[in-house]
Amino acid sequence: MDLESIPGVGEKTARALSELDDPERALRSGDVAAIATAPGISQGRAARIARGAIRTKHDDPGGFLATDRAREVYREVLGLLKARTVTDYAAQRLETLYPSPCRSRIEEVREFAATALERDPDPDVLAALEGVAPLENPGDVRVRERCLATTDAERYSEARGTIPELSVEVVEDAQGLAELARGYSTVIALDESFAGVTIDGDVQVRPDALENPAEIVPERPLSFFARNRDRLQAAIAVHRAAGLEADCDLEALEDGLDRLDDDGTVAGDDELDRLTTAVDDLDAAVSAAESVANDQLREAIREEDVTIEGSDLLSLVERGAGVDSLLSRELADEYAAAVSAAREHLIDALDLETGEAEIARRVFGDEPTFPVERDEDAVSRLREELTAAKERRAGRLKRDLAADLADQREGARGLVRTALELDVELAVARFAADFECMMPEFVWDIAADETGFAIEGGRSPLLDEPLEAIDPVDYEVSGVALLSGVNSGGKTSTLDLVASVVVLAHMGLPVPAEGAKLRRFDDLHYHAKTQGTLDAGAFESTVREFADLAQGGEGSLVLVDELESITEPGASAKIIAGILEALAENGATAVFVSHLADEIREMADFDVTVDGIEAVGLVDGELEVNRSPVKDHLARSTPELIVEKLATESRGVATNGGTESTADGEAEPVFYDRLLEKFE
Repeated sequence: MDLESIPGVGEKTARALSELDDPERALRSGDVAAIATAPGISQGRAARIARGAIRTKHDDPGGFLATDRAREVYREVLGLLKARTVTDYAAQRLETLYPSPCRSRIEEVREFAATALERDPDPDVLAALEGVAPLENPGDVRVRERCLATTDAERYSEARGTIPELSVEVVEDAQGLAELARGYSTVIALDESFAGVTIDGDVQVRPDALENPAEIVPERPLSFFARNRDRLQAAIAVHRAAGLEADCDLEALEDGLDRLDDDGTVAGDDELDRLTTAVDDLDAAVSAAESVANDQLREAIREEDVTIEGSDLLSLVERGAGVDSLLSRELADEYAAAVSAAREHLIDALDLETGEAEIARRVFGDEPTFPVERDEDAVSRLREELTAAKERRAGRLKRDLAADLADQREGARGLVRTALELDVELAVARFAADFECMMPEFVWDIAADETGFAIEGGRSPLLDEPLEAIDPVDYEVSGVALLSGVNSGGKTSTLDLVASVVVLAHMGLPVPAEGAKLRRFDDLHYHAKTQGTLDAGAFESTVREFADLAQGGEGSLVLVDELESITEPGASAKIIAGILEALAENGATAVFVSHLADEIREMADFDVTVDGIEAVGLVDGELEVNRSPVKDHLARSTPELIVEKLATESRGVATNGGTESTADGEAEPVFYDRLLEKFE
């Protein structure tokens, strides 16, 4: 696939997309999450790019939504779908679903929708989805306690490029390697010439290190899992709750994640925890041990009666001896006991093992002093030993865990991708359940079936009413029709229903009806009711738009709400009649809502169908309406119904109590009957 052939993708974006593992798969499948991992591409932009790629794949010219109101209907139904998602990803992914005139695209989404309708929006699944999000690539990983070493400049450059997480040092000989070993917990020598050289510290000779970077830097794979641990655990929960099949071992992945901390270190290892605690608590433990020794020695001095002969005192003074000599002579046993207590306290506090304990005992010397003081060199030696042991343990655990998780990475990606796509499917399933939707039937062969659209038991999802409060509507149109009816009788709602059904059907999705059949339309022209009369310029623009449509509207669906409001009623009837004639000649499907249906029918030079939303009467001042348009029936207007009601009521008054006269002396029943005759 030529990336720059996709609408909205230029050279810079194409370069970013080319960095994806499989850009063609991501684009063709509309994988917004994968596309959004490309440098500098947000999820919103990824959705737009995916939609452009889908159009390219199906050779879709676009432009199905030909008017502002058509686009509004699409945004509204899309909003209803997005409102039923759990994840931000699913909401963005739904943006790749759009009404298309291309059969291949419609059928592609219909297959997806058929699967979606079989999904069960279980509350446990929806709850688990709340923690799922697209996986993130960790930032730059730096490991400071480990380094690579080589004597070769070219090897140095290769190492820096292959394993950027570690420092790479150039050494001349084994002595340089030894110096590095004093500054790093682990040194990995890349040159085979160092094999057999004995150097203090953790020095590994690995000529193959650059071929297996994950073994040298297990932090690389572990950082990915650590960064995405919560998301992966949520995806595992989704798979279990929904009973989905996974491409990886869920138990093994879950076990690996449980052994991993958020910072990429290995969790749950008692020995590593012991060493980590020992390093962290070393200074505090040494200070506490000092206090133990000094408190015990101070108490011993306080309780001990020391007698010094004059000759002994003179001898001590002449030798310049101080309290240390006095301690050594008089309190040697007490000092030894105090130091022993300090050593044991330090060993116990840090939970040191045998070799570590030997180093710890050197922290407090045998030579008597008061107060007892630590040997800083010994403390540093103990810290180095504990730190090196901790790093060796952590490194081994990381390598083991990285090896366990290494084969799970692609499976983990698929796990999250499947969970996110499930959210998209569940949004469709929830929408279909909430609006009692079904998959519509398409008429692909227009020559064999003249159906424009036929809706049975449709309920507009755009109405701000509970579904049970909406009267179902049956409506069928082939060719061109005028729709008449009383004010507030549901004419505009009927157009909204038709538009919603057509938009959703051409998106490949279920529609809010008990049954629906429609032809494949090339585009949808929905003109909403104009507020007030248009000025000359706007009127001219509107007429030009219909002129263009009349020239090539064979595959169009045209929905127009009270076009007569654009100018004077007499002129409007003539213009609408002319538009309908042109649309009928071109084989378009059209519904024009108008209060001038009778006048338009008289002016049209063909037998235009007039359907009517009939009001069956007035109840407590409110219209009682049959919401389904009656075919070939001019509906009565609201004024006619009111006059009829007044005439009926006045006849009842005349029968029961005589005739009441109006101000000019004419009887009311006669007056109302006269008005009623004008509607015939």
